[in-house]
Amino acid sequence: MIGVLALQGDFAEHIAALQGLEVEAKEVRTVSDLADVQGLIIPGGESTALHLLLQSTGLDANIQASQLPILGTCAGAILLSDLGLLDVDIERNAYGPQIHSVRTEIMMNNQQVPASFIRAPKIIRVGPEVEVLATYKGDPVLVRQGNILAATFHTEVTNSTVLHELFTDAVLRESYCVCT
Repeated sequence: MIGVLALQGDFAEHIAALQGLEVEAKEVRTVSDLADVQGLIIPGGESTALHLLLQSTGLDANIQASQLPILGTCAGAILLSDLGLLDVDIERNAYGPQIHSVRTEIMMNNQQVPASFIRAPKIIRVGPEVEVLATYKGDPVLVRQGNILAATFHTEVTNSTVLHELFTDAVLRESYCVCT
């Protein structure tokens, strides 16, 4: 079962994508919810609000200690960096305000994947253990470090489930093979 952090942000879209893949999904709001999942998705939303909610629920420390496979999208990528689970530096809202949001396609797994950059962060530094899996205009937009995946874009607001398939296949098979 894959958990989706459901404190704020676009968690419902991630759950719908998982259900469309016939993967059991669960909203995670408490520490006990977290204990029941094999992997976790941290959705996009407002990163400061999500960070405060994680602290107030105690989920921040439990996520850090869990060693769960995690996928973070947009604000989720920021939180993974803030929690010390992903060795990257991120600039918030790097592509400008919402009016400057971009829908484009990136190459992932040898196929074009729709990507929405909505008030998106930009990865400005990757650590030595971080693998860049996809770029947009030369900047890393999908990275992996061990069992952590982070995307600075949204696919859950498109019809694409490629990112969710990559994550759930990795969690269920316990492998992280990305063929680019």
